Amino acid sequence: MSLPVHLVPTLDGVSVGATVTVEGDEAHHAVAVRRTRVGERVVLTDGRGRSVTGSVAATGKRLLSVVAEAVDDLPAPTPSLVVVQALPKGDRGELAVEVLTEVGVDAVVPWAAGRSVAVWKGERATKSLARWRATAREAAKQSRRSWHPSVADLASTADVVGLVAAADLAVVLHEDAGAPLAAVEVPPSGTVLVVVGPEGGLTDEEVAAFVDAGAVSVRLGAEVLRTSTAGVVACAALLSRTARWGP
Repeated sequence: MSLPVHLVPTLDGVSVGATVTVEGDEAHHAVAVRRTRVGERVVLTDGRGRSVTGSVAATGKRLLSVVAEAVDDLPAPTPSLVVVQALPKGDRGELAVEVLTEVGVDAVVPWAAGRSVAVWKGERATKSLARWRATAREAAKQSRRSWHPSVADLASTADVVGLVAAADLAVVLHEDAGAPLAAVEVPPSGTVLVVVGPEGGLTDEEVAAFVDAGAVSVRLGAEVLRTSTAGVVACAALLSRTARWGP
């Protein structure tokens, strides 16, 4: 059984034998919710590739001390996988972030698409973005990731055009596209960008802007997927043709 994982702000300078202190909400979750006790083994990660495996030396109401038994540094995954996710309605945004994190996406960019039903403005935008980031954080711990994904600020269509132009490969999921995703050649390194539209679909202007910036318009298959699940399906198909999921 995998060891529980807890996120800490930094593991810089930590070596075998050192004591790492976890404080605040993360420690409270470990001690009060998970009932972690002295002597149990856990994994600590900074979400940037470094992880520490060790035994719990002490616990408190909002404190957990762990003695490092092993320190591991993993390189950042390559190619980097970025998903531009149009804002879905209801709680489907958090669902999308959760499954994208679990499959290994490195960054999620919330996008205010032209046909997005959900609108992020003012306090709602702040709270919604916080929920997406919290969902990514918890999903990354659940899936035992050493590198945690980032969740960017809300992007406009112009912002997405810039991301498309900068990517080594950019694909736009579109049910009317002529080319299947399976026909796209995935680069071994760099950045792979996937654009997922909203429930109402992409506008012709959005598709044209992304294709003009260098994206490839592709379809997944005959079935039409929900916006909250299309991204994870596309990412799995792409990852299966990279060294990240290969030998």
